[in-house]
Amino acid sequence: MAKKQKPNPPNKKFYPPVVAVVGHVDHGKTALLDTIRKSNVAQKEYGGITQRIGASKIEFINEGEKKAITFIDTPGHELFSNMRGKGIMAADIGLLVVSSVDGVMPQTRESIKLLKEVDIPFIVVLTKSDLAEKNPEKAKRELLKAEVLLEGYGGDVPVVEVSAKTNTNIKELLDLILLVFEIKKAMPAGRQEKFISSESGEFKGVVIESKQDQRSGPLSSVVIKSGTLSLRDEISSNGVFGKVKSLTDASGKKVDKVTIGEAVEILGFEKVPKVGSIVLKKFRVLNQRGPAPTFPPVSAPPITSEMRAVGSPSSRVTPFSENLPILSLIICADTLGSLEAIINALPNQINIVSYKTGDISPADLLLAKGVGAIVLGFNIKIKPEIIKLAKTEEVVVKNYNLIYELIDEITDVLEGRELSLVEENLGKAKVVAQFPFEKTKVMGVAVLEGRMAKGDKIRLVRKDEVIGESVISSLRQGKNPISKVEKGNEAGIIISPFLDFTIGDVIISHG
Repeated sequence: MAKKQKPNPPNKKFYPPVVAVVGHVDHGKTALLDTIRKSNVAQKEYGGITQRIGASKIEFINEGEKKAITFIDTPGHELFSNMRGKGIMAADIGLLVVSSVDGVMPQTRESIKLLKEVDIPFIVVLTKSDLAEKNPEKAKRELLKAEVLLEGYGGDVPVVEVSAKTNTNIKELLDLILLVFEIKKAMPAGRQEKFISSESGEFKGVVIESKQDQRSGPLSSVVIKSGTLSLRDEISSNGVFGKVKSLTDASGKKVDKVTIGEAVEILGFEKVPKVGSIVLKKFRVLNQRGPAPTFPPVSAPPITSEMRAVGSPSSRVTPFSENLPILSLIICADTLGSLEAIINALPNQINIVSYKTGDISPADLLLAKGVGAIVLGFNIKIKPEIIKLAKTEEVVVKNYNLIYELIDEITDVLEGRELSLVEENLGKAKVVAQFPFEKTKVMGVAVLEGRMAKGDKIRLVRKDEVIGESVISSLRQGKNPISKVEKGNEAGIIISPFLDFTIGDVIISHG
């Protein structure tokens, strides 16, 4: 595919393409997106963006003009296959990320299937091209066997080798995305959804993530597909209505208006809209000469479509083998997408008493005590008063950042290894210093109670508010790596995933 591009006519406004990034876990999607964000000529915030609204927007120079691309960061683990499909439906173009070292893997094949089902153009991105053990030709042969018809091999699917570490071909990849997007727009309506390049057209957006925020209320991340959305607009999404109270863009800034190709977090829905549903403007009737306009129902899989319905605790018990214990759960997750993936992945023997988005509340603990359930959190913050109440009421509460870790521990409990869910505080330390180290920061800590050890799970607390959960990935005294530091001593700690800590914070190690 030639990379020559015609400049946009001066009277035609450029709208950024929306790109979904898919592929096998550990093939370099996160590293690729981080490198792309760092190349942003606007020097906007790039760290933590996808944790906020599930998308990020970058700007760069293309043929002397500033252009933009919006990326949807879709999860890579196999348990998130449904979410990946929804992410692609909101996109104009797909990036199929494949490791030059490992080649085609199970989630690669699944991603190929999804890309073909939604029928959008995509680019194959071969990552890790800086490694000595790379074998791009092997990866290409495996892609051809998977019916991905690459350029240079009789097909029209572009392929580019990149390295997030050395920044190799990152700019070329961005240019290629714009070229593929221009070709997509030139296609006749039929194979592809018609590209609407008018801000005055009917507004339509796609929900890529949603959650119930304890402080703000229902929040939804939406990619704009046509038209514009402004503050105070009345909106609807598959029967859920609202009025736009605030719009937050991919860099975390409050904005008054968004248009085609942008991703935004909307505050204003009366209830949390379903992931994958379409957002439209809810029009008022301006005269009495005819009925109010109606919209056809949007086909979006509700969270209960592939889940066991939530009812009373007794109605939730599923028959199973006598040698397995009855296990009831109350699940609180950060978003509906995470919640759906967790519930679909849990073993059938689980009795789900209730589930919701948002933080764990005292009511959740009292319900858990009443029915003998365990309370599970996923990517949420557990407040100290909740931990205290859980201990008083003798309710087991666990919080996770990795879905497969949650599933593994629940499976252990079903097999009788119940001690894996008993949380014990192992140590407490105060952050007294911070130091830059490569692409992260080291927290200098003084151990106040117990000990800190490499591999420990930690909870970061600031003024009695839990900031987040992480794991100690490295522990040092001076330049010497150590495995453990006891009460009364100091050490340098690196955590993964990174949490934005500050001097004075407290970390609690727990098992």
